[in-house]
Amino acid sequence: MAKSFHLEIIASDRLFYKGECEHLVITALDGMLGILPGHEALVTALPTGELKYMVDGKWKYAAISEGFMEVMPEYTIILTDTCELPEEIDIVRAEEAKQRAEEKMRSKQSIMEYYHTQAALNKAMNRLKVSQKHFK
Repeated sequence: MAKSFHLEIIASDRLFYKGECEHLVITALDGMLGILPGHEALVTALPTGELKYMVDGKWKYAAISEGFMEVMPEYTIILTDTCELPEEIDIVRAEEAKQRAEEKMRSKQSIMEYYHTQAALNKAMNRLKVSQKHFK
């Protein structure tokens, strides 16, 4: 069995990562999902969450927003709106976005506005969690 598989993480604004990966752990709709070389074929939607991937025996972490993932035995492709390393996250900006979303959640909104606000709040909270957990 191969020791690694090809991983591509494509955000809407850039190619975040392209290369070999030994292990991938990502937040899926129904919990955490681990991917190793030779994994069964899978296509799934991804919620806002954290991903970690191992390259040369070292874990790397990122905050991602919603997207999709295709897994094949020899490669995995992740398509997401945004993907950021912990050190790339502007903590002040993320905190301000969280406060704005929390304020807006307290106001009267249509169902669609509520879902957009909830998504913004989830994204801000995820960015803060990943940056505080992994950026020293």
